[in-house]
Amino acid sequence: MLEKLEKFFDTIADYIGYVCSFLMIAMMLNIFYDVFMRYLFKSGSIAMQEMEWHLFSVIILLGTSYALKEESHVRVDVLYTHFSEKKKALINIIGVFTFIMPIALLIALGSVEFVMEAFGSHEISGDPGGLTHRWILKAFIPASFWLLIFMSVGYVIKNINLYKKAVAKEANQ
Repeated sequence: MLEKLEKFFDTIADYIGYVCSFLMIAMMLNIFYDVFMRYLFKSGSIAMQEMEWHLFSVIILLGTSYALKEESHVRVDVLYTHFSEKKKALINIIGVFTFIMPIALLIALGSVEFVMEAFGSHEISGDPGGLTHRWILKAFIPASFWLLIFMSVGYVIKNINLYKKAVAKEANQ
């Protein structure tokens, strides 16, 4: 049962990775267009420049959930690499509840008002010719941290499975 749940969460994380990959390509094309227009035609677009950092922000915000699945998150690997599989799984589970969940909940809940204020005031770019509907970008902040909380559940399930396998392996030895 837990293996199926782990696979479900991994599939969702993989889709998030695909979305981030697509957005990365879109951002690179956007940057290429911006540089091409600026240096060859002495023309530029503020909206396209803003789109670069909007796309970058979304990639980073969504990418945190994918990074968790891929074990690309920050951790003290100097110590961690020498631990047994059982200890690693326990540390990962404790780390989720000690660090990821509280911070993610704080940001997810605390940023909603920030988004609502931007939506209510119809916030737009302060630059002439900039992007409108800035609340869409800001809405990725709470959404991505709720997604991180959701994906953390999958990470805990994955580590429960790893812990159970390590215990079974110890029992067989």
